[in-house]
Amino acid sequence: MRRTVVTGLAVVFAVFVAGLVATGCGNDSGSTPGSSASTTKASEVTGAITLSAAASLTEAFAEIGEGFQRANPEASATFNFGSSGTLATQIQQGAPADSFASADEANIDKLVTAGLIAGEPTVFARNRLVIVTKPGNPEQVTGLSDLADLGVVSLCGLEVPCGKYADQILTTAAVTIPTDRITRGQDVKTTLGAVSTGDADAAIVYVTDAESAGDSVETVTIPDAQNVIAIYPIAVIAASTNQPTTRAFIDFVTGPKAQATLRSFGFLPPD
Repeated sequence: MRRTVVTGLAVVFAVFVAGLVATGCGNDSGSTPGSSASTTKASEVTGAITLSAAASLTEAFAEIGEGFQRANPEASATFNFGSSGTLATQIQQGAPADSFASADEANIDKLVTAGLIAGEPTVFARNRLVIVTKPGNPEQVTGLSDLADLGVVSLCGLEVPCGKYADQILTTAAVTIPTDRITRGQDVKTTLGAVSTGDADAAIVYVTDAESAGDSVETVTIPDAQNVIAIYPIAVIAASTNQPTTRAFIDFVTGPKAQATLRSFGFLPPD
């Protein structure tokens, strides 16, 4: 497998990036009309930016960052991955960030309401959730109803988007898991990690993270009637000191090459 699971609240790494070709000049980002950075000139795509992004984007954004690198020789980007709620709080408290990509709309809306977002957020991907079990599915989990009888079930924290989605799914399915059998992860990576390391019998995580985990977990599909669709918006932070390069990155994410990368990791298109 070419993908690996990354665990922990936040994973920070630098991606050095190459220049994005401007609109109308063979744009490598494949920007579409009306996208947030469609008017950014190549000469403006310079300098460093910091991008806070949901933990579930870790693997996909790593690959997208490599593509951005090939397109933008005079810019550099640092990614800060973690729970969307935690990242939103950090931005509200003044943590440096040029862009925020959330696994839900609620956390971006908080920043919009607080006047911390420049322009309008752009939805760039969607996601589904899935049950994961230990390899071989030793407890023979076939659906959500089986989770109530397991020894330990791993769910994301109550304030984490994947935790809210999981609770919504369980409510829709009328499944109640005893609270003393639930362990809560700080983000989707730690939630999945509880299963892959053997500390939990099953978890509810994003399809994309289950795919990235490869053979370390088994997957059990959640029916569409019980599932939810996670919406992923991205936006420029109003306090950004390098908005042209930030908009260029967003334009790249919404372009066809990055969209193809997101689909390869299991994400759904934005609409």
